[in-house]
Amino acid sequence: MQIAISLLGGLGLFLYGMNMMGDGLQKSAGDQLKKIIGFLTSNVVMGVLVGALVTGIIQSSSATTVMVVGFVNAGIMSLSQAIGVIMGANIGTTVTAQLVSFKLEDIAPIALGIGIIIYLASKKQKHKQYAEILLGFGMLFTGMEFMKEAVSPLAELPQFRNALIFVGSHPLLGILAGFLITGIVQSSSASMGMLIALASQGILPLSAALPILYGDNIGTCVTSLISSLGASKNAKRAATMHLTFNVIGTILFIFIFTVPISIVVTRLDPNNVARQIANAHTLFNVVNVIVLLPFSKYIVKLVLKLIPVTEDETRETSDVKYIDDRMIETPSIAVGNAFLEIKEMAKYATNSVQYAIDGTLNYSEEEVNKTFEMEKKVNQIQRHLLAFLVKLSKEPLNDDERNKVTNLIYAVNDIERISDHGENIAELGRDLIKEKLTLSEHAKDEIREISNLAINNFQDSMKCLEEVNLELRKKVHENERQVDLLELGYRNHHLQRLNEGKCTVDSGVIYFDVLNNLERVSDHSKNIADYSYDV
Repeated sequence: MQIAISLLGGLGLFLYGMNMMGDGLQKSAGDQLKKIIGFLTSNVVMGVLVGALVTGIIQSSSATTVMVVGFVNAGIMSLSQAIGVIMGANIGTTVTAQLVSFKLEDIAPIALGIGIIIYLASKKQKHKQYAEILLGFGMLFTGMEFMKEAVSPLAELPQFRNALIFVGSHPLLGILAGFLITGIVQSSSASMGMLIALASQGILPLSAALPILYGDNIGTCVTSLISSLGASKNAKRAATMHLTFNVIGTILFIFIFTVPISIVVTRLDPNNVARQIANAHTLFNVVNVIVLLPFSKYIVKLVLKLIPVTEDETRETSDVKYIDDRMIETPSIAVGNAFLEIKEMAKYATNSVQYAIDGTLNYSEEEVNKTFEMEKKVNQIQRHLLAFLVKLSKEPLNDDERNKVTNLIYAVNDIERISDHGENIAELGRDLIKEKLTLSEHAKDEIREISNLAINNFQDSMKCLEEVNLELRKKVHENERQVDLLELGYRNHHLQRLNEGKCTVDSGVIYFDVLNNLERVSDHSKNIADYSYDV
């Protein structure tokens, strides 16, 4: 009982340290992560490199594959791209096992001490992120040491040794054990840590470790399979590809590569079983990728046979294009994709206003109705975006990311209000058409001028939100004042036309309301540009 309690305590500290180190690395490398994801192309080899790099940074193949499921679900990534990233993630996850296989426990207290001093003494966010990496590193190895001490009494139990030898001679049992352990703790790195802890105490021979190691790699698929529940069929295919890849790799290693891999790792470290296991883990994943990479398109085809594309599925459209809750696993990437979705929302809001103006000036009911379609789309995206950003705000973000998320929430609401003003103008245009009213050419020219200025101001404000540009922000403010002056001047002009009998009172009321809505569009654009100052 005492062994189990100590082992659980060490495992908990190991997992916490690994997560903290991964979070620290992710926060400090946020911009680099966005750039790495930007390399995603249809080239499957590039996908492997991206998957390995991202997983090496965030210290979790499960997080990477869950993120991939999210990208596929959002339609950002195709299945042919996803298979490469998933393969690469398997390689990237071997970093942790390699790290803990070295005897670095003596460094752990130093890392903890330096990390705590930096975290408490420094007020700079970047320094705190580095401190989190050191603290996570220290806790990772402290947890590893706890696990080694917990299992050391097992070395004196012949029954335990015999059980491990039995597993080594019955590979299917080892694979099942590895699958169950990883499926329960949701981390192949943690289960590898336990194997290395047993090996370091001279309890676990390589022959017994290899089947468990193979099972670990299958068990790590559980997380992505769970994350695909309730997602699109394409997301389920991505998760199934992960499982298929690891199952095929395991079959190959059981029947073909177990003997060669045992010879290689034993020659590399003849007297260190912990290093042998870590190297076997790395070789398993690297060789698996090398062997199966040329057949990646066939794995995709196999999965499409298992989960075929249906006619109904081809007609399905998602309300959002770039975001999925699974991306929240990696906040720095989630923030970037939220902005891509906001740009998409802004495009529909711009169209909402433009169709409303064109429909009103051309007395076109068809163009007016397009505004209502655009407004409906904006509302759908707003609903998903706000839910996504609120969930993201609850994640452990750095100060810069937290400010971005807060300001993006404000921006989403302003963009939705701009679309509402487009809808208001469309309703005014519909009234104009219904009542068979007309606007004078002077009134039309004035609406065109102020609408062009207001729409351009909105587009400039979105550029400000994307990249801090104080000159462009200043231009948005100046144009907003220009819109205010134009509205006031045009009101006076129209009052004069009314007095001269050139316009009717009914059409005049609609004209004034159109001007007011366009002025409000420019007001919201100014708000969006101001958020960029903090972003």
